[in-house]
Amino acid sequence: MKINVLYSNLHLDELYFTGKTCVVIDVLRASTVIVTALANGAKEVIPVNTVDFAVKVSGDAFRSQTILGGERNTKKVEGFALGNSPLEYVQEVIGGKAIILYTTNGSRSIVKAKFAENLFIACFNNLDAIVKHLLMLNKDTEIICAGTNGGFNLEDAVCAGNIIANLDADNKEIEFSDSAIASRLLYKNYSKSITRMLKNTDHGKLLIENGFASDIKECAKLNSTDIIPYYISGVIKKLEITADKPNISGNNSKSINAEEK
Repeated sequence: MKINVLYSNLHLDELYFTGKTCVVIDVLRASTVIVTALANGAKEVIPVNTVDFAVKVSGDAFRSQTILGGERNTKKVEGFALGNSPLEYVQEVIGGKAIILYTTNGSRSIVKAKFAENLFIACFNNLDAIVKHLLMLNKDTEIICAGTNGGFNLEDAVCAGNIIANLDADNKEIEFSDSAIASRLLYKNYSKSITRMLKNTDHGKLLIENGFASDIKECAKLNSTDIIPYYISGVIKKLEITADKPNISGNNSKSINAEEK
């Protein structure tokens, strides 16, 4: 089992991920929103890579059963019902609904890796659950940091490093790439206070400036849920583990192509 960390996937062709096991991280805030939405009863999350396609998908679906959510440069997209704050995705609003999600970095990174054999979504909230499932699968894994506008960001790299530190603690036979080792070192440096680290990142500062300071605390919560979001046939659903075998919750829904051609 070899673990590699990509600090962005925008420079890679989508076919690079064919047949691979991948984990996408966008701590601030898309992956935290996805985990929160599924934990609070959303039927599924449909990631898209353009606002226009989000609107098109919502028009094709049953309007009463779908909600448009997402952001551009931290702000809710005009005409969308929800933004990209995990605090908005409460059971009373999203329970039983499909969330069509567009974000500047996270949803686009997920769509880019859509040909992966296994594609999971991780954040600090569900870190232990992701680690346990990767150990069970025992497959080479690409951890994809959504980054910021195609570049490196600290929060996603530190979260990746946290995953790696936990994997290494449980299995000494795992091989780590240079970028994985670097991520672990970053996590070791910032592990004493994830909240402080998030507040001091470029994106964390931007969120605070735009009135989303409360989101930082929510995104910093460690292992607050055991939800594992799993991407399949264009949608993200909650992975149910039964007798050590994965089962996709509600996997009889209509397949939706998550990328506009």
